[in-house]
Amino acid sequence: MDDSPASDRSTDSLTIDEADNSPPQSRSDRVSDATSRFVHGVELAAAALFALLFGIGVVDLALQIAESVPTGEITDPNVVIGFIETGLLLLIIVEVYQTVVAYIEQSDTRRIVRLVIYTGVIAMVRKVIIFRTSEYATTQDALFAAVAYGIVILGLVALLYVERSVGPSLTD
Repeated sequence: MDDSPASDRSTDSLTIDEADNSPPQSRSDRVSDATSRFVHGVELAAAALFALLFGIGVVDLALQIAESVPTGEITDPNVVIGFIETGLLLLIIVEVYQTVVAYIEQSDTRRIVRLVIYTGVIAMVRKVIIFRTSEYATTQDALFAAVAYGIVILGLVALLYVERSVGPSLTD
C-alpha cells in the first residue's frame, strides 16, 4: 500500500516543505537571476521584432509587386532584381529570427552554427545578385570587392561542408 495516493500526497508535501526551507539566495544569486530574466526578455523581444519586420517586409514586397504590374515595370530587369533583393533580405530576417529562437530555446550548438552559416550564405548571394561595377569608383575597386565576395562565399561553403560532414561532435 506504499503506492497509494495518500502516500504520494505526503511525499509531495514534504518536497514542497523542503523547498520552502531552502537557504535564502545570496545577493549575487538574486542579481544573476534578475539578469538572466532580463536577457531572456530581451531575446524574446528581439524575436518578436524580427517576426514583425518579416511581416512588414512581406506586405511591402507584395505592395511593390502589385504596384509594378499595372505600370509594366514588372518587366524591367532592375525592378525584378530589386524584388529578389528584398526577398533575400526577408530570408535573412527569417534566418536571424530562427537563430534568436534557437538561442532562446537553448538549442544545440550545431543547429545555431548551421543557422548562422545559412544566414551568411543568403547574405552573400544577395550581395552577388545586386553587385554592380558602376557603384565603384574604379574597375580595380570593383574587382577587389568581387574577389572579397568570392573569398567569403568560398569560406562559407567550406564551413557548410565541414558542418555537414563532421559528426555529432559539434553538439557538445
